[in-house]
Formats: sequence, structure tokens, C-alpha cells
Amino acid sequence: MPALYNFSAGPAMLPAEVMQQAQEELRNWQGSGISVMEISHRDPAFMRMAEQAEQDLRELMTIPEQYHVLFMHGGGRGQFSAVPQNIAAPDATVDYLNTGVWSDFAIREAGKFVKHVNVAGGVEQRAEGKAIVAREHWQLSDNAAYFHYCPNETVDGLALHTIPTDIKAPIVADMSSNILSEPLDITKFGIVYAGAQKNIGPSGFAIAIVDKNLLGQPQPQLSTIMDYAVQAEQGSMYNTPNTYAWYISGLVFAWLKRQGGVEAMGKINAEKARKIYDYVDSSAFYRNEVHPEFRSRMNVPFLLADDSLDALFLQQANAAGLVGLKGHRYVGGMRASIYNAMPMAGIDTLLEFMHDFAQKNG
Repeated sequence: MPALYNFSAGPAMLPAEVMQQAQEELRNWQGSGISVMEISHRDPAFMRMAEQAEQDLRELMTIPEQYHVLFMHGGGRGQFSAVPQNIAAPDATVDYLNTGVWSDFAIREAGKFVKHVNVAGGVEQRAEGKAIVAREHWQLSDNAAYFHYCPNETVDGLALHTIPTDIKAPIVADMSSNILSEPLDITKFGIVYAGAQKNIGPSGFAIAIVDKNLLGQPQPQLSTIMDYAVQAEQGSMYNTPNTYAWYISGLVFAWLKRQGGVEAMGKINAEKARKIYDYVDSSAFYRNEVHPEFRSRMNVPFLLADDSLDALFLQQANAAGLVGLKGHRYVGGMRASIYNAMPMAGIDTLLEFMHDFAQKNG
């Protein structure tokens, strides 16, 4: 088959090396004669694999021992409800920054479990495009149990690139779309969680990195499967975990280490995004409507000057081996999601196609 580049926002492209290894091991994992999907999660071989995956993730993100690393069910959405139930009382106040669709979903979910959900800030329109309201204008609570934000919103391609470290409450971050994409000081956070299907592995799986000091008084109705303390005590195996997703995630972590870790990936990802934004900004045929300061390095949305050409663009892009470029249904247009697994060759091929399409249709 010719080279195909998958720009889907999630489930997203996985590293070719990982997919190749998974294919080779599908029916005979580690010489066992059976698939990793068929082996018991209590088998010593699987336990060693799980432990190695956690060790590799800790190394990649420099996660101290004061944090639990949990492999959870339910993706990112599962964590929308797990967070308030684990670390906030029912009558608590919690602060949320609303920067887009996924922040809004998290806010609505939190409202089911805590009495006061304060939206501290959001998005505004500036002359140079859509932007996040400046930190000095956020309306934070005096007694919040935690502050939640999404550093990278996949739908609008809006990102907050600096950690708001002056906040008194523990910081909780939904990093579903930017985890492992650049270096991160995990000690600035109380909880970092991520759905797996963008930079980690298959969908339906989630990672939660939790400061041990935050645990101890969960809400009484909290489902045991989402109880961070229980999952930590049981090594993320209170119940049968998503064994295949854990295995694939472990392969991805090992692949990232071979690439030079998050430091190397951060430089590559910055260059991938720069190439696309520079081309879009220099073109009269395409445009991006996000303020340059808040542009995502993971999800690059762009619009055609004539939206009647959208269907033709997508049809010809697919024929050229560039798939998954259709923008989210809430905003339309196009979106190139360029997570860790997207190679530079994919970016170059996309830009060549965009240039040719503009030349023929502009």
C-alpha cells in the first residue's frame, strides 16, 4: 500500500513500529503461543509488562513517588466524574476554566457531584483570533477544592501553553490530547489525566497521575472502579483491566524512549505545528482563526476561503493518502491532528497537497 497518513483527532495514528510489533505478536506473545488479549492479567508475564509500562511512563514524565500512576477505564470522560468524587466533598466549590468543548463537558459532569462549580474564565475573541481570557481576569474561588483546566482543546485547536502555577488550589489537568508531547513538570499538578486514544494507545483506556496527598475522603457514592485509592492499592487491577490497551500503551512508551523521550518529541512537535501554521498564515486560500499565542501544537484547524470546496478537498486528500482531516462537527472546516506518531513526512505531504489544491482551485 502507498504511504497513508492519519490526521484523525482520536482514535488517532499510532507509531508504525508499534503497530508492526503488535501485529507480529498478535497470536504469539512472548513465545506463549497465545495473544496478550488471551492471557490472564494475573499471569507473571503480564504483570511484568504492566510494571515495565508504568516504570517507562514514570521515566518519560519524571513522575515522583508521591504520585500514583493509575491505568483506568472509561477514557477521559470517565475522569470527568472520577475527579470530583475522589477529591471534593458534595458541598464543595470547584473552579473550572472553560476553554472549549471538552472543558464544557467536564464542567457539566462535575455539576452532578459538587454543589458549586465556578467557571473562573473562558474564551474571548480578539483582533488576532480566538484566545483564552488573560489570567488576571479569572474569577477564582477562595476555597476551591481544586482548579481544573484542559491545556489543549482538540475541537477548536486552542491551547494554554503555560501552567497557571499561582493558583492556591490543587491543579487538575485534562491532558488527553497533549500528554507526552513535550516536557512537563508534574509536581505543579494535583492530578493529570488523559484518555489514551491520542498520544498513548487505544480508546477506552485512561491514565491518571494522582498526588497521594489528595486522597483519603472520597464521596460515599463513588463507584469502586473509579476510586483512585482502591485502584492504587490494587495496582490498577481491582477488576480486569483493558489488557490489550495496556500492552499497546507500554509499546508506545518504549517507542517514545527510543525517540529520545518527551524532550525530543517536544522539539519535533513544535516544528511540525510551525510548518503548518506558517503555510496557512502565508496563504490567501486557507486561514486559522486562533490567536497565535493560543494555537495548539497537536490539533491544527484551518478553513478554506470557499467552504463549498470542503467536500472536494476531503475527497482528494483521501485519495492522496491523507485521511481524517475533516474538522469537528461543531466547527466544520478541516483539522490536522499531529500527535507524536505523525512523522514529519506526513506534514510535508499534507502541505504539498494543500499547495497543489490551492493552485488548482484558488
